[in-house]
Amino acid sequence: MIAMSIAGFDPSGGAGILNDIKTFSAFGVYGTAVITALTAQNINKVEGVQPVDVQFIEKQIDTILKQEKIEFAKTGMLYSDKIIKTVAQKTTEYGLKVVVDPVMIAGSGGHLSQKDFARSLKKYLLPVATLTTPNIHEAQEISGVKIENTEDSIEAALKIGETCNVVVTGGHLEGTDVLFDGSIKVIEGELVESNNTHGSGCTYSSAITASIINGDNIETAVKKAGKFVKESIKYGSMGTLNQFWKCNSLNF
Repeated sequence: MIAMSIAGFDPSGGAGILNDIKTFSAFGVYGTAVITALTAQNINKVEGVQPVDVQFIEKQIDTILKQEKIEFAKTGMLYSDKIIKTVAQKTTEYGLKVVVDPVMIAGSGGHLSQKDFARSLKKYLLPVATLTTPNIHEAQEISGVKIENTEDSIEAALKIGETCNVVVTGGHLEGTDVLFDGSIKVIEGELVESNNTHGSGCTYSSAITASIINGDNIETAVKKAGKFVKESIKYGSMGTLNQFWKCNSLNF
């Protein structure tokens, strides 16, 4: 079982490509990686972003897919309109089933996308996506709905759901996720008090992707990913193999 992550490189290892690969491995999935941007960051601050040339991103994707038969991928930091268009084109060309993590702002507050990112995402990538996993701030940008409670999350999910399946994550809203995959499902959760949340969105979307590859439907994958992220936060190490064994007690 093989997955592809198309995302940015976080040298701290807490988010981005490195996090995705660790999370895939925790679910028994082999991860391949296409780097869209280099960042200079740690868990507290983004110091700089250097996007990769789109032709080289294309070359990475083409080279991997010439060798490996990959059905599922997930995206993270795409940064620019040009990169979004390129990834959307390759998604269509290769018939990839893609989970889109619409990374816009790092947990430390640094911007990880250019202006009009949400518009380009809606126009090019979401129409060919299998699922998107915005937090409430990202969901607001994509849907145009101001989110202050679960009812607002449902409204935003329905709006985004006109384009693709979506789970609006509840990490900023009492831990309740709202999934739309043809119908609305409110998945009750609880917040874990911790500062160890750097990369939690990457872990979540990667865990969903791996669970789907392992045969779960979207709703089951979303629930497993939520449990995995909460346990990883609790034990202090996002998306690591050790946390998977702790999470096995959750009936994975």
